[in-house]
Amino acid sequence: MSDFVIVDAHLHLWEKQDGCVNSLPVKGLGNGKSTFLGGVHQMMPPYMEDNRNTAERLIANMDYACVNACAVTQEYLDGNQDEYLLKVKEKYPDRFRITALYEDEGYIEDRKEIGLEVRNSDETYEKTDLGAINKYLDKFDGVKICACRLKNKDLMAHIDIFKKVEAAGKYISIDMADGDEQVESLQKVVDECQNLRIAIGHFGMVTTPGWQKQIELAKNKNVYIESGGLTWLFHKEFYPYPSAIDAILEAKSICGIDKLMWGSDYPRTMTDITYKSAVRFILDSTKLTDEDKAKFLGENAVKFYGFEGLKPMPFIDNML
Repeated sequence: MSDFVIVDAHLHLWEKQDGCVNSLPVKGLGNGKSTFLGGVHQMMPPYMEDNRNTAERLIANMDYACVNACAVTQEYLDGNQDEYLLKVKEKYPDRFRITALYEDEGYIEDRKEIGLEVRNSDETYEKTDLGAINKYLDKFDGVKICACRLKNKDLMAHIDIFKKVEAAGKYISIDMADGDEQVESLQKVVDECQNLRIAIGHFGMVTTPGWQKQIELAKNKNVYIESGGLTWLFHKEFYPYPSAIDAILEAKSICGIDKLMWGSDYPRTMTDITYKSAVRFILDSTKLTDEDKAKFLGENAVKFYGFEGLKPMPFIDNML
C-alpha cells in the first residue's frame, strides 16, 4: 500500500463499553449499536456484533491497511479500559502504546448518580483518581485527559496529574474543549511542565471556530497535534476529504509538519468508511508531498511515542 511506516496516534479499544456522558449511560446493545445521550446510535461497525472492540479485530484492520503500530486513547463515554489495555500491551508490546484514564470529580459523580461502579473506594479516589493512577502509572505509556468533559475545565486545577506524568517520563493524550477555551490554561501547564510530552487530539476540533489556537500550542517544544476523528469532523464532505487535506496544510503552516500525527479514531469513524480508507485519503492526496506523508503518517508518531525498529508493512493484495 505504501513505502511509509504508519502509526495510528488515536484509536480506542474495549472489551465492554460501560461509560457515561452528561449523567447518561453508554452501553453496548449489540450489532455495533450503543445507548448514547438518551438514544440509540451506531457506535461501531455492525460486524462488531458483540460490541467487543478488541485488539485482535483492530490488528486485522491494521495489517490490511499496512499500519505498523498505534496509540490507544480512552474516553469517558466508553468507561475505564485500563485493565483490558494492560492485557493488550502485555500481549502485543511492539504494536501498542496505552494510556490510563484520568477520571475527574464530575465523571465519578456522574457514574455514582446513575448507579454505575467506580473503579475503587480508596479515599484518594473520591474527588479524582490521581491516587489510583499513582499506583500503576509505571505500567502505562501515558495518561488520557478528557479535558473537554472535565467539571473544572481550568487545566491548572489538574496540574498534579500533569506533573506526575512528567516526572514518570510518560505522555499526556488530551482532547480539549472547542476553540480556544482551554488554550491559555494548557499553555500555563506547558510552562510549568516543559519536559512533558503532550498530544492534542481531534486536530484541535478543526471544524470549530478558533481551532488554530490549539494548533499554535504545538509551537511549544513537546506539544504535538494528532488527527483522530478528522474524517468524522469532515464527514459531511466525505471521501476523499479535500477540506481535511487543506486543514492539514494550514496546520503545517502554523506549527510545521514535524508536529502533526495521523490518527483514525477507530472504531467510531469506521461506521461509514473502512480503516484502510482512513489511511488512503492521505496517501492519495496530490497536495501533500511524500515528505509530508511520511512525517504525518508515521515518523512524527514514532518519535513522540518511542516506537523502535518499525519498517513499512508488506502490502496485502486485494482480490478485487
